[in-house]
Amino acid sequence: MSEVGQESGGRLPSLEEAGVGAPAGQGRPWIRVVLPAHLRTLAGVRGEVSLDLAGEVTQRAVLDALEQRYPMLKGTIRDRETAKRRAFVRFFACEEDLSHDPPDAPLPARVVAGEEPFCVVGAIAGG
Repeated sequence: MSEVGQESGGRLPSLEEAGVGAPAGQGRPWIRVVLPAHLRTLAGVRGEVSLDLAGEVTQRAVLDALEQRYPMLKGTIRDRETAKRRAFVRFFACEEDLSHDPPDAPLPARVVAGEEPFCVVGAIAGG
């Protein structure tokens, strides 16, 4: 069991206890990002990634910040040259598929508030 689980009497901490969705700098909330397991391994992270973004929260802003913080992810989610989403990657938030939304469209308010994560999902194809 992790130290967090031991400190909280064997239970997982609530989002508030873990600081998820808590204000980041300058009154801004953290943007929560969920990555698929293979990208978490590549980036060397466990669980959600939290990003502090200034300005409008869009797919482009989130992915730019993610790639800046974890440069090894550059080219895995978006094409390095065109910055377009890779064919077998999907974006979800608030139970909505945002994969075909324009990259500069604002993300849902619950994502901006840190209440819901922005999810990067590897799509599966085959027959």
